[in-house]
Amino acid sequence: MCGPAAQFRLVPVRIRRRARGRDHGGADRGRRRPRPRLPRRRPSADGPSRKELRARKREEKRAGSKARKGLRHVRALFAGRGEITLIVLVTGILYAIAWPTLQLTHQVPAPLQPLIAGLAAFPFVLVRANPVLGWSISIAAAIVIPVAFNAAPGAPGGPPWQVVHILVLLALYIAVCLTEVRAQVAAVWVGTTIVFALFAPGSDWFGWVVGLTAILVFTVLLRRLWLSRRQLERQEQLSRTERSRRAVLEERARIARDLHDVVAHHMSLVVVQAQTAQYRIGGLGPETTAEFDSIAGTAREALDEVRAMLGVLRSDEHTAERAPQPGVDRIGELIEGSRRAGIDARYEATGDASRIRTAAGVVLYRIVQESLSNATRHAPGARVQVSLCASEQEVTVRIANGPPSGASGGGLPGRSVVDGDGDDGTGGNGIGGNGIRGMRERAAAVGGTLTAEAGSDGGFVVRAVLPVAEPAHQGG
Repeated sequence: MCGPAAQFRLVPVRIRRRARGRDHGGADRGRRRPRPRLPRRRPSADGPSRKELRARKREEKRAGSKARKGLRHVRALFAGRGEITLIVLVTGILYAIAWPTLQLTHQVPAPLQPLIAGLAAFPFVLVRANPVLGWSISIAAAIVIPVAFNAAPGAPGGPPWQVVHILVLLALYIAVCLTEVRAQVAAVWVGTTIVFALFAPGSDWFGWVVGLTAILVFTVLLRRLWLSRRQLERQEQLSRTERSRRAVLEERARIARDLHDVVAHHMSLVVVQAQTAQYRIGGLGPETTAEFDSIAGTAREALDEVRAMLGVLRSDEHTAERAPQPGVDRIGELIEGSRRAGIDARYEATGDASRIRTAAGVVLYRIVQESLSNATRHAPGARVQVSLCASEQEVTVRIANGPPSGASGGGLPGRSVVDGDGDDGTGGNGIGGNGIRGMRERAAAVGGTLTAEAGSDGGFVVRAVLPVAEPAHQGG
């Protein structure tokens, strides 16, 4: 471009607008202007400083916390005794009213005024503990006071008693009607109506008799309503308890049916097959026949225990008869049965085992039984050593088995399962965690402990320590 037009250049619109804005003072148009702040108020020379204000706030908080703590102490003092405290408090208020106002209704010497006021107010203390006795004292005072002391000049008309005395007598009358038997209620109603009829002036006695009778009817109806509701609540509670018990019995019956249909049936087949093997299979030697007899005996013993368990489950009694449980004295028989089954088991017992309580004996037997079963399944052909040591305080049982025959080691040395909580629940040699967990729970139930770990020779070791006596903290 040449000529006069070359003196001008095309400038973008955005740039021209920015330049125009700067020319007209619009450079700060897009910025946020700072908001003006008020100057900080400094405390005057004669006013409190910030330190003093903070100290005052701390003192106020301390005073408030002390007041709340005192209120908590008062609540704790009256906790669980609210009814007694309220009765004593009301009695004190009634006595404080009766003593100064006694001279307005009766001419009583000053030394006797506290005693007469006490006869009018203090029977209210027995409104909950013994309302009949309190009513007797109050009605006797209502008879003696008008006879022994004359009415004061200018005394208001009506029954010759203080208002406090009338209120206490009516409160005890209502308490008797609400809590006592019919004979006592009738006697109290007759005595109260006679006293009011004798001492009420003019024809007021009829109104008192009607009022006392109405109170009697109302309180008796209220008491019957309350008793009927309580009886209904008890019936509902019994119904809920019975439904829960029936649900438990139904569940137990279902478990018993499952055990009978599955476990007992198969165990019966094992017994029958083992007993008839020598007749069904010809040419069996004496050792084979003895082996089948051992199998039949073991299966028969297990079947007897299952049947005893079925009897307990099917019983609807809370204290069902239970079959005798095996204890420490039968561990030897268990070892002999394992030997007959082909397990190389050894048993060694030291100490006095007769002091072991029944519950601990059952747990020891079951731990040995489960350990032998685990050794048979997971370490076939291995030797099993069972050691039992009983002292004055505790009994220790140790079941150790070697590695399976023909194997370099079934366990993992250095790996252990303490109280049945391993990484994978195998216990180092493939033993299922449920078996170890069950043994742990049995030991813990009697206050003992159980450890299970791989042995240094590639086998497995189970060790249980149980207290001989009943632990004081059991069940906690």
